[in-house]
Amino acid sequence: MINQAERLWKRIIERGSNNGSNFKELLNLQSGASDEEFQLLEDTLGVILPEEMKSFYRVYNGQVWETGVNPFVRNLTLSPTSEIIDNWIFLQEEFDPDDDLEPDIEKELKPFLWNSKWVPIAVNGGGDYLCIDTDPSEAGVVGQVLYFWHDWGSRSIEAKNIFEFIEICLNEEI
Repeated sequence: MINQAERLWKRIIERGSNNGSNFKELLNLQSGASDEEFQLLEDTLGVILPEEMKSFYRVYNGQVWETGVNPFVRNLTLSPTSEIIDNWIFLQEEFDPDDDLEPDIEKELKPFLWNSKWVPIAVNGGGDYLCIDTDPSEAGVVGQVLYFWHDWGSRSIEAKNIFEFIEICLNEEI
């Protein structure tokens, strides 16, 4: 799986470099995540991370966000494992599991506004998150990728795993 992750990162960088110089430098990529970082993430969130996610993060452990950083795909900045923990804690505090709002969700997701088993791996800078679902409904699959929109109950499945999500993004028109 690491080879597939490396190929996807190479394609992300090549595609971005075709649209501007210094693309890779402006991604502000961190060196790959370690087993210890994955263990801390799993222990803190109480989840088992999908192997695709681990492989993707073994190549680069997200981006350091600062003004002018390039998104890795779409308008998303990939969070390092430490930021995933910070974002997850924030979302845990923000949403009460007993909220009585009716979320607009797809059948692959459990009917929650926020599920503590969602792993927020990327942000768009506007309070929305791209998440890995480690606790899907019976119709879903572990590792499916979803958008968590902060200002309404809509939750949308984007792909069955992070590799498929990246492929979809790479095949989109720029």
